Amino acid sequence: MSSPTRTILDRLSRPRPLRGVYSGNARAVLERGFKVIMVQNWFILVSGFFEPVFYLLAMGYGLGSLVGTVEGPGGTEISYIGYIAPALLATSAMNGAIFDSTWNVFFKLHYAKLYQAMVSTSLGPLDVAIGEIVMALFRGFLYALGFMGVLYAMGIVAGTWALLMIPVAVLIALGFASFGMGVTSFLRTFQQMDLINFVMLPMFLLSATLYPITVYPEAVQMVIKLLPLWHGVELMRQLSVGVFTSMTPVHVGYFLVMTLAGGILTTWRLQKLFLR
Repeated sequence: MSSPTRTILDRLSRPRPLRGVYSGNARAVLERGFKVIMVQNWFILVSGFFEPVFYLLAMGYGLGSLVGTVEGPGGTEISYIGYIAPALLATSAMNGAIFDSTWNVFFKLHYAKLYQAMVSTSLGPLDVAIGEIVMALFRGFLYALGFMGVLYAMGIVAGTWALLMIPVAVLIALGFASFGMGVTSFLRTFQQMDLINFVMLPMFLLSATLYPITVYPEAVQMVIKLLPLWHGVELMRQLSVGVFTSMTPVHVGYFLVMTLAGGILTTWRLQKLFLR
């Protein structure tokens, strides 16, 4: 056998760092996901858009007529509806990503056995993780895009800084989606899945979405500032009025770290479940 041929065979036989983990074909998972949306899940996808809009109308115009103005980022006085709108946008991105990366993943994992079928092909756990996380990201992006259209149409936000709320919503969705899928892989029953709502609802209510964080004692404020949604809400509010503080890069960095940690957790869990 010639030397060049032997060299090529030696290289092919060496273990690749991601062999068995990633095949570079995550688009196959995405193609399947988009086909399912078009055929079956489009109504569920659309219905999730209305929840933040109803909150905006009820709380922003209903309660807002009694509240008046509140203190926004940097001490800026803003209307109550302008105060809660960015928070609802962050919450909308979170909810869209969480639904796809938890309940959707749970059904595919334990009942449809879809992931077992996927990794029995050339796909690896990282392909599946990337595909499902991007699908959840797509849902969060659609919700953010639709809700931003409502905010601009109603004159609640204006200017170019506010447009950056859309990519920030995608960043928030990415953080929650990457972590949500990994956490769901530990859950075995529908009763355990209720723990997700047990965590998400208090986080929504406590993360300064509908009222300032200053209403809480200092000790409680410190705990709330550890929650991911609080960072997303604060970042959205800063963009809505174009006022930034030293905490702005901290908010962005929080979600970058969350995304990385969630991606590692999800890939590791899929390896443990399917590549024994």
